[in-house]
Amino acid sequence: MPNLQSKLPAVGTTIFTEMSVLAQRHQAINLGQGFPDFEMDATLIDLVNEAMRSGQNQYVHMCGLPLLRQRISEKVNRAYGSNIDAETEITITPGGTYALYTAITTLVRPGDEVIYFEPAYDSYLPNIEINGGIPVPIPLSFPDYQIDWNRVKETITPKTKAIIINTPHNPTGKLFAASDRDQLRDIAEQFDLWVISDEVYEHLVFEDQKHHSVLADPVLSKRSFACFSFGKVYHCTGWKTGYCIAPASLMKEFRKVHQFLVFTCHGPSQHGLAAYLSNESAYLNLGKFLQSKRDYFNRGMESTPLQPLPSYGSYFQLYRFDGISELSEREFAIALTEKAGVATIPVSAFYKNPQDNRVLRFCFAKKESTLDMAIERLNNYFANH
Repeated sequence: MPNLQSKLPAVGTTIFTEMSVLAQRHQAINLGQGFPDFEMDATLIDLVNEAMRSGQNQYVHMCGLPLLRQRISEKVNRAYGSNIDAETEITITPGGTYALYTAITTLVRPGDEVIYFEPAYDSYLPNIEINGGIPVPIPLSFPDYQIDWNRVKETITPKTKAIIINTPHNPTGKLFAASDRDQLRDIAEQFDLWVISDEVYEHLVFEDQKHHSVLADPVLSKRSFACFSFGKVYHCTGWKTGYCIAPASLMKEFRKVHQFLVFTCHGPSQHGLAAYLSNESAYLNLGKFLQSKRDYFNRGMESTPLQPLPSYGSYFQLYRFDGISELSEREFAIALTEKAGVATIPVSAFYKNPQDNRVLRFCFAKKESTLDMAIERLNNYFANH
């Protein structure tokens, strides 16, 4: 047999899979992975069913259903004042992670350096490496998870090709401020860098704060891939449907990669989503809905000794346990799964070289009964330990 040399030799089973398997083994409540356990809107389900029953079951356009792309263009214009061309600047993708991978693959050549911020969504690092790029992680400051833009400037070299940003941020729930966007714009211009913007949680923003998309900045939008997810917005993560927006010249290259990876995405879903996007309240009210979940969870968790860090967006709430246990994040997460019956994710798993601040990530996008049961189990655990 020929010798197979791995393109990702350092990659094994992800922490998400590991904790989910552990949760199943111990019948634990899974607050680790970022997906809802409540039902999505039946109206959207009906629209997709209607599309299937009416014969919309064949390939749609490689770039996505034209009507869906038009609806996205209209939505982006309302939200960010950005005039996006539906024909040349939007491509429908099988999920936000795929959009990120394809954007990175479009840009990165062997030896190119790509800056990103840690803790980071776990797909960035292997996506850079599989394309021969050099990942350059910059840690966010703990515990406020701010970006040190002076450090960013000092880190840039002639090999730096792109910067990946993520707002609202997974896993911390941090929001990119307007000043951050300004700094990013100035640095991208000064050093002539591309930007890949992970905005899958764009509507999961709390306390009437604002999501600062790269699409709202005329300078940044001309050098950015912006990646989005219908799954996060409409509670249908299993549909794996998203989209990418970029200037026509960038999107032309993105589509060259896209057509040979997947060619096209699930047609009936696109027909249903095109019709459903006319319901603006479904995404405009999402922040308040998820904020109520966050607040409900945090009120219940006040009875535990865990200490919350601020969360202003996403599905996630971080909790510190540094005053409770000397265990590492990984060890404590395993202990809670095995002994308390509640699965979480150690934030150290979101670093290339694990940084252990004794913080766990909880997903609060769950039914209240699920959250109640998890809190009860945690209280029972802490009462006996």
